[in-house]
Amino acid sequence: MAVQLNTLVREASEHVFPTPPVPGAVSDVRRRAGAVLTAWKVSPDVIEDALLVVSELLTNAIVHALPPAVLRLSWIRDAGLGTLHIEVTDAGPSRAAGQAPAGIDPDEHGRGEEIVHALATRYGMRTCRRGVTRWAELVAV
Repeated sequence: MAVQLNTLVREASEHVFPTPPVPGAVSDVRRRAGAVLTAWKVSPDVIEDALLVVSELLTNAIVHALPPAVLRLSWIRDAGLGTLHIEVTDAGPSRAAGQAPAGIDPDEHGRGEEIVHALATRYGMRTCRRGVTRWAELVAV
């Protein structure tokens, strides 16, 4: 009896970007993430959305949480579909819940989560002793 094996190859790639809490860090990591996604041959439409998600998640971590912030990108291609997993891990909240950071205009901030939810196929958050990870997935055909 012959057994037919699934001959489709699953491809997976991952890249990690430590992000220092300094001015310009988000734009620098965003630029480097774009280069990695291009090298992985991710669709330009997905790259555009992914970089916006990266910016929002990193900015949230830098403004509202304790350092360090770390971006992790994972690209999995399986059976013609590509899934980009984006996650940012920080060391947890830097102030009490509901306390706004000094010097932040509420009219200029606070829409990042809505943007991530609008662009992502799936999204979520998980906490552990060492911090908080916010993640989002984008699927490409």
